[in-house]
Amino acid sequence: MSGERGRPSAGEKRIRAIRNLGIMAHIDAGKTTLTERLLYVSGRTHKMGEVHEGAAVMDWMELERERGITITSAVTRFEWRGCELHLVDTPGHVDFTVEVERCLRVLDGAVAVFDAAHGVEPQSETVWRQADRYRVPRLAFANKMDRVGADFEGTLASMRRAFTEHRIAAVQRPLGAGAAFAGLEDLVGRRTIRFTDPDDPRAFTVAEGISRAAEADREALVATLADLDDAVAEAVLSDRPLDEPALRAAVRRATLSGRFVPVLCGSALHNAGVPQVLDAVCDWLPSPLDLPPVAGTNPATGAEEARAVDEKGPLLALAFKVSLLDDERRHVFLRLYSGELAEGDEVWNADLGKAERVSRLLLLHAAETRRVPSLGAGQLCAVMGLKETRTGDTLCDRAHPLRLTRIGSYDPVISAAIEAASLKDRDELLAALSRLADEDPSLRFGEDPDTGQLLVSGQGELHLQVVAERLRREFKLPVRTGDPQVLRRETITAAAAAERSFQRQVEDEELFGQAAVRVEPLARGEGFRFEVAREAAALPFLRPEVRGCCEAGAREAAEGGVLEGWPLQDLRVTLTGATWREGASKPFAYKVATAEAVRAAAAQARPVVLEPLMRVEVVAPSENLGEVLGSLDRRRALVLDVADRGAVKAITCDAPLRRMFGYATELRSLSQGRALFTMRFDRYDVI
Repeated sequence: MSGERGRPSAGEKRIRAIRNLGIMAHIDAGKTTLTERLLYVSGRTHKMGEVHEGAAVMDWMELERERGITITSAVTRFEWRGCELHLVDTPGHVDFTVEVERCLRVLDGAVAVFDAAHGVEPQSETVWRQADRYRVPRLAFANKMDRVGADFEGTLASMRRAFTEHRIAAVQRPLGAGAAFAGLEDLVGRRTIRFTDPDDPRAFTVAEGISRAAEADREALVATLADLDDAVAEAVLSDRPLDEPALRAAVRRATLSGRFVPVLCGSALHNAGVPQVLDAVCDWLPSPLDLPPVAGTNPATGAEEARAVDEKGPLLALAFKVSLLDDERRHVFLRLYSGELAEGDEVWNADLGKAERVSRLLLLHAAETRRVPSLGAGQLCAVMGLKETRTGDTLCDRAHPLRLTRIGSYDPVISAAIEAASLKDRDELLAALSRLADEDPSLRFGEDPDTGQLLVSGQGELHLQVVAERLRREFKLPVRTGDPQVLRRETITAAAAAERSFQRQVEDEELFGQAAVRVEPLARGEGFRFEVAREAAALPFLRPEVRGCCEAGAREAAEGGVLEGWPLQDLRVTLTGATWREGASKPFAYKVATAEAVRAAAAQARPVVLEPLMRVEVVAPSENLGEVLGSLDRRRALVLDVADRGAVKAITCDAPLRRMFGYATELRSLSQGRALFTMRFDRYDVI
């Protein structure tokens, strides 16, 4: 990509200045507030939106502003110090963790925000692990330093305990904490920064020099970097001091390696330390050119190929999100890895094996869009016109196909019944759910074949509440929600026999059939079996059509049950005998007689009701093991195994489905959101 005599081309300079970053954290750590300040300081907005006032620019959905939480990730673009920043504000609530997952998949760097009064919190731990999965270099920002109980050293210590695979060190030192927080010391540049106006993040003074305590912290920073960077190690061994440019470059190299995380401090709400975060992003987070070329699979050959970041190369882009935005038109969010994209271009969907055409190309600022004629490698954008492209699809040049690894998906953990106010609204409800599921890959819906109920499934109760509320507000559908009906079954626990006959006079014709049966229980999961005893099989009139009618009658009786009308299962029905009456016996009559005989025999065979049992696996921190086991016991779960998995425990158990509603919320409460569980149907059994 370099021009003549090795000089970088204009395209390379442009890509070198791009920073694609996300803001991630536990709920209420201050992600969106920090984002609002970054936009204001950079001049992208002229007023700071407040989350608690429902006026945050990046929380553009009405539901987000009412609840004061981020539900869907929002993308914006602004400039700082000659860098082009594409910033994504992600949700902090665990129910919307798929939003974080798909954004981290396409981002080059991240800023992890921590509440300085709480340190590492459960969801911040989760998103940190997600960033590890995609090898995303990151900075950390200890927010709320002016809050009562703020402890910068405690936050550092909690990060080092939780994230042992990273080396973590401060690059700033706060001046005071709580109400006494007045500024910070820049350890790299040896400067003291004091904030002069809590209403203006750009109001601060800078003085050369730092305190003795800060010098000690700087030495600790250098010692940490010496373990990661040869140039720093050489300087330390030769007792050569590191000046600001050398130390700044070392921090950048260590951060880009993914092994080091520099920690900054401040207070987003009270406008302290915000420009310094932007400086750190430009100085230490990677451009697309600082990362390895993206790799994928050639769908034609099956071989793995790498594609360099080059605006003159063939097109390669990943669809990381589908959104309706606020005009209810389908927008596909793309990360451009290579090539250029222009309005009217035909793109090849390597996952679907078909071409689509881009009608509009848009730059984003939350729900606002700005139409542009073309964009190049390294940028985030939205396009319109792609009718079939889904989250995780790769778009490329048909002549140079490449399929990137798809974005990880999350299986639902909770379901609820949903219904329209009237039958005429049902088709509209299905269409609306289809559009929401297109936008949110963690949302599933479908009709239960046994009950006919329409079920929606998602990541948690808040997730499903938000879905229902969006249906009411955005699609004007007055839906009702509730727990789904738990399907039961019946079985027998003893053997029994019965004999029944069917006799009717229909006009001048007599109908007759008589059958004797024996019913016996089978092992769980063996279903239904119909057999004919040897003595019955020898009867000359028991032709295939008569035998078929007897089996149909037995199955019909089993489907209707004998206690509460649930289907009978795990039983064997044996036809032991039948009586034939010449001129009156018809195959249909044997169907009715057999059904009556099966019902009578099953009623005498000590029938019981079976409930669906789920195989549940809970992964919880060791310190929460007692509370989790107590919770499972209250839900009538049978614990099968408790295994060690490092610092966590894996609990395997069987639990009745009807007692598992609301468990996701209870488990999060017991473990502060750190425990996870999976649940699948195992069998029907007696509880």
